Amino acid sequence: MSSSNLVQCSHGRHAPAILGILNEAILNSTALYDYQPRAADSMIPWFEAKERGNFPVIGVEESGELLGFATYGTFRNWPAYKYSVEHSVYVRADRRGRGVGKRLLVELIECARRQNLHVLIGGIDATNETSIRLHAKLGFTHAGTVKHAGFKFGRWLDLAFYQLILETPRQPVDG
Repeated sequence: MSSSNLVQCSHGRHAPAILGILNEAILNSTALYDYQPRAADSMIPWFEAKERGNFPVIGVEESGELLGFATYGTFRNWPAYKYSVEHSVYVRADRRGRGVGKRLLVELIECARRQNLHVLIGGIDATNETSIRLHAKLGFTHAGTVKHAGFKFGRWLDLAFYQLILETPRQPVDG
């Protein structure tokens, strides 16, 4: 992965690749608790929401191909949660296990610090040991599990929450 680069993803350049990564995860994993692949036009409001919220969409590219992406967004839609975000990291199926996810998550943590956020929250399927290990390695701690939160592939799915508390912001404010 030495020739790979971190990039800021854009709709015009990366939407088809991101959609492909998401749809593969929908169809073949419990990384997304969704049933149907998303349509190409779903990426327009997705990118618009990221832009409106000033949320990063970071990718790792190699030879012009997107290997994975990471982003975060609103955790809960009430003002007092303004310092908390829920993040996602997705890696192309043929590139998993090669450090792409770690590189993306490390950069996402730095983005959160620069934006003066305080808590990154990841909702991870409780059977996704690889993602859980990665999060633990980077300092995330288990914050709780919602049993039977989803139903997919003929079984109940438990959703584990992992959080990383940052030292930022130095002077949080109400309101």
